[in-house]
Amino acid sequence: MGILDFLSKQFVDVIDWVEEPGQLGWRVPLADREIQNGAQLTVREGQIAAFFNEGRIADMFGPGLYTLDTSTLPLMTAIMNWDKGFKSPFKSDVYFFSEKEQIGLKWGTAQPVTLRDPELGPLRVRAFGSYSFRIKEVAPFASRIMGTLGEVKVADIEPQLRAAIQTALATGVAGGGTAFLDLAASQTALSEALKAAVTPTFAQWGLSVESFFVESLSLPEEVQKHLDKASSMRVLGDLDRYAKFQTAEAIETAAAQSGGVAGVGAGAAAGLAIGQAMTGALGGTASAPSAPAEDPFALIEKLHKLLDMGALTQAEFDTKKAELLGRIR
Repeated sequence: MGILDFLSKQFVDVIDWVEEPGQLGWRVPLADREIQNGAQLTVREGQIAAFFNEGRIADMFGPGLYTLDTSTLPLMTAIMNWDKGFKSPFKSDVYFFSEKEQIGLKWGTAQPVTLRDPELGPLRVRAFGSYSFRIKEVAPFASRIMGTLGEVKVADIEPQLRAAIQTALATGVAGGGTAFLDLAASQTALSEALKAAVTPTFAQWGLSVESFFVESLSLPEEVQKHLDKASSMRVLGDLDRYAKFQTAEAIETAAAQSGGVAGVGAGAAAGLAIGQAMTGALGGTASAPSAPAEDPFALIEKLHKLLDMGALTQAEFDTKKAELLGRIR
């Protein structure tokens, strides 16, 4: 190394940072070099520059262009006992921090969270979504996250942030006693609740939660199938509504056929007959007046129509068929 190379590396005249996507903090690689009195400091929008002395923040600078001297470094001046005529180069650790919002980050439950549902009992719930954050307080971020590292990126702290979110989901939601169906019906309220739950944890690292969204809340596949089946049975259980639905369907179908509204009467009668067949066959009651007991063979025929329509399962049809045949033995 020549003498000119050696001298050129001793003094720093310009300090700035052109950050890359995902960077949160960066230490200026000064090594053994000293900062020249009158050096230029450039802090771009969304950045904070901090001068450290013996591991503690002395002076911080927001966006702008600064000439470094005793007037712009008041705390450093006091610490170093500089007088107003300060001319010598000085040593200091200089860090840049990004205050920009880090968007498009994903979170999710690595393992299902057990929810005590007041209606369905214990459920294993999975949740996924997105969030964003930014550095709000430099001091706690510098001391608890940055330390003496040369650089910190979003990817370096994402696992820790996701763990905090999953903990908030497990403690704040799973222990809240709110029914799963109510949680799924109001994902906006759930998002706000989780955002409030994770905010204190993020704050201890100097971070603020800018946005938080729950995009998916799901149950294990076998549990979801059970809920779907239960919903279907509840719908079929309201025989009066089912009969009215069939009547409306028959009217619409008949009106679209070549016979036009002439076939409405027959279609409506068919819908009501099917509803009454379900009432008699499944042992339910409907709002229509009670009809005389029908022939078991006629009921079996109507039940078979329901089977073809998909309103009954094969097992349900077989069970009721055996019961009706038993009546005539």
